[in-house]
Amino acid sequence: MNTLHLSRQIKSAAFAFSSLLMIGHAFWLYAMGDYRAMLAPTFTSLLLLSALLMHLAQNTIMPLPRMTLVASLYLTTFVAFYHNPMLSMLWLGLPATAALILLPLWGALLLNALLLATLAFVVGNFLVSAELVLSFLALNLLLALPRWEHTRRQALLRATDPHDGDCNAYHIDTLRERLHSEYQRAALLNQRLAVLVMHLPQLDMAEEQFGYRAKQALLGALCSEVNTHSRDHDILGRAGDATFWLVLPDTSESGALLVRERLQRVLSRRVLVETGQLETRMAVCLPYARESFERYLKRLEGRAQALASA
Repeated sequence: MNTLHLSRQIKSAAFAFSSLLMIGHAFWLYAMGDYRAMLAPTFTSLLLLSALLMHLAQNTIMPLPRMTLVASLYLTTFVAFYHNPMLSMLWLGLPATAALILLPLWGALLLNALLLATLAFVVGNFLVSAELVLSFLALNLLLALPRWEHTRRQALLRATDPHDGDCNAYHIDTLRERLHSEYQRAALLNQRLAVLVMHLPQLDMAEEQFGYRAKQALLGALCSEVNTHSRDHDILGRAGDATFWLVLPDTSESGALLVRERLQRVLSRRVLVETGQLETRMAVCLPYARESFERYLKRLEGRAQALASA
């Protein structure tokens, strides 16, 4: 079982456990006869069940179930403090921790700041002491530090690793540097240079309908076939989410067209489980005589946009 599938199972179990816990709390309040306090857990149970169903759905916007879960925790906390203002302030850590785990960092910090301000309005300023504010700030900082460190390491890895994070192709920054070097070398040695622009029209559809694994399968299939059927000194890089550039040093226009036909034939024979036959759109783009590198980059980007809208 791969890590992505295991992570999805863990998230599904978390949503299901949260729903069962809230439903159990609502039934307990019903058994105790506290019907007024039962309304909020009942409504929250419906929200959590909808979050579970949205998480299990393949075509749901990914952050929506997590936002629903965080909103349910906030609602439960507010209602609990409204009915019992003397409730232990330790319960504030539950929605704050969930927000910092499930939501983007700066959005979670802003939401937690609004939580404290709203709680002061609900239970009264006299219960929100300076000690509570300092403790709440310390909790947020401790939970935010791992996220900051992870972001810093990701930025460092991206700066040092020339490859794209999703497939076996060069990152856009490295791709432009390598293309610039080949452009200067071709101009200096009076050699030919060609770039094959490739677009995957199935990529967005695959992620929306079949999830992240289908997107990874498409990217992996394209990079595997192109790298296998290209020369060792050819350079494959990811120029956009669904756009790739194959830099072909010392290649004429006719040679680039032969490469395009060969790759289209090879890629059309690749069949994936979710999306079927692999579809690609390709176009050859050569630099003009005495054309600047910046102008050539703009033409490459324009060719990619034309393929995407075709």
